Amino acid sequence: QLQLVESGGGLVQPGGSLRLSCAASGFTLDYYAIGWFRQAPGKEREGVSCISSSGGGTRYADSVKGRFTISRDNAKNAVYLQMNSLKPEDTAVYYCAAVHRAYYSAINSFQPRMYGYWGQGTQVTVSS
Repeated sequence: QLQLVESGGGLVQPGGSLRLSCAASGFTLDYYAIGWFRQAPGKEREGVSCISSSGGGTRYADSVKGRFTISRDNAKNAVYLQMNSLKPEDTAVYYCAAVHRAYYSAINSFQPRMYGYWGQGTQVTVSS
């Protein structure tokens, strides 16, 4: 059974940091690009960041550039999203998603429909 599991969410004050993890089971992430998405209540799911299967290519939404960093550790079969200088508008459920590198397109990397595997999400709440 192929699964992605996110962890690391929680409640943090504005300006604080969180590190989200995306762990895979049932398959190896070596050949998969990973995207992080988020969805706030009443809003569409939006792409936050993505990383190629090799880790050599990354992309960030303008709203998180300079504050979030995506990384991967294929030896641990995991991808991370380090979130610093968090703002209330970062509050959302965060999802990781995987797509095989054969189907990965950097141009479409923030399109949810490109991804075949999704985690269940982890809640991030930024509030004082």
